[in-house]
Amino acid sequence: MDINEILGKVDHTLLAQGATWEQIRGICDDGLKYRTASVCIPASFVRQAKEYVGDRLAVCTVIGFPNGYSTTAVKVYETADAVKNGADEIDMVINIGWVKDRRWDDLLGEIRAVKAACGERILKVIIETCLLTDEEKVRMCRIVSDSGADYIKTSTGFAGGGATREDVALFAANVAPHVKIKAAGGISSLEDAEAFIRLGASRLGTSRIVKIVKNTDTDKNAY
Repeated sequence: MDINEILGKVDHTLLAQGATWEQIRGICDDGLKYRTASVCIPASFVRQAKEYVGDRLAVCTVIGFPNGYSTTAVKVYETADAVKNGADEIDMVINIGWVKDRRWDDLLGEIRAVKAACGERILKVIIETCLLTDEEKVRMCRIVSDSGADYIKTSTGFAGGGATREDVALFAANVAPHVKIKAAGGISSLEDAEAFIRLGASRLGTSRIVKIVKNTDTDKNAY
């Protein structure tokens, strides 16, 4: 698989609690240089990043992150604020407790409310697969399909587990045709990236793929 094809599906991500503007600016520079799909960054940096990259690169941020148990009203406000600040894409975390309580209508209503706050911008729904049973994952595939969201996403990377091949295959078998798939967390090699893409992922949430390509470029320039 062509490396540029892989990079074009990467949401180049930095969500560490101690991230600084210098680091955020660095991944923006990387995203521009390697033509990634977006940069995915904390909401507090969205305005600054969007002013920096303009229309040259999509800026994505996270809502209800990483635990998902903010109220719906808070998630909607976060989304509206991010959009006002220039976010092009929103990745929201569902309420995992509601899944365990089987509050399916509440989950559907929350995703729809966040999507309404997004307007025409892309919404990705993080269901945190490492905390769910297969039955719960299948149910969330159906709910996301009915919600108007654009993507279903595996993981935050903060809950002890990331994307697996099995979960991406499960998504591909159970989401509606209009719903795309984002694999995130633990994607550490080009082989991982290719495997997830072949299984059906249209986006990859990772910081490591760009680092691998940068290191390859450095090695080439050393000769």
